[in-house]
Amino acid sequence: MPLIRPSQPEDIPAISAIYAHHVLHGTGTFELDPPTPSDMADRRDDVLAKGLPYLVAVEGATVLGFAYCNWFKPRPAYRFSAEDSIYLAPQAQGQGLGRALLAELAAQAEQVGVRKLIAVIGDSANTGSIAVHRACGFAHVGVLKSCGWKFDQWRDVVMMDKALGLGDTCAPAP
Repeated sequence: MPLIRPSQPEDIPAISAIYAHHVLHGTGTFELDPPTPSDMADRRDDVLAKGLPYLVAVEGATVLGFAYCNWFKPRPAYRFSAEDSIYLAPQAQGQGLGRALLAELAAQAEQVGVRKLIAVIGDSANTGSIAVHRACGFAHVGVLKSCGWKFDQWRDVVMMDKALGLGDTCAPAP
């Protein structure tokens, strides 16, 4: 199994290439134009500045995938809920790497106080992502029908979530 570790600035070109593939060929993201490596570096810096995890899976020097979470919404009441993002290089799909990345992301998110991890999955036909989240204990909570337009077709958004740690069984520490 590849090594999962915190991302580093030198991972940005590979992260950008993996994400660009998904932007151009997939419906897991509703972005239409791939962000530049500079944009991706800024996004990574933003996640890390919030104290949230941004991970990569590597085999040797090759980045095979990345995962991070960011606050679900910017308002303070959402400060214990984060949205996860996971992207794999095409050659790394279907080998259990997505499950390993998501499990480690959830563990690290819990360590920094996240109580709810939310999956906002582009396209209800995205069975791979839905299955990975289900395998990691996420529950289906709903579908936003036809809320994205990509590749000349309406796309749904599948919502899933998972409680972390104590979840909603008690108030968070002040």
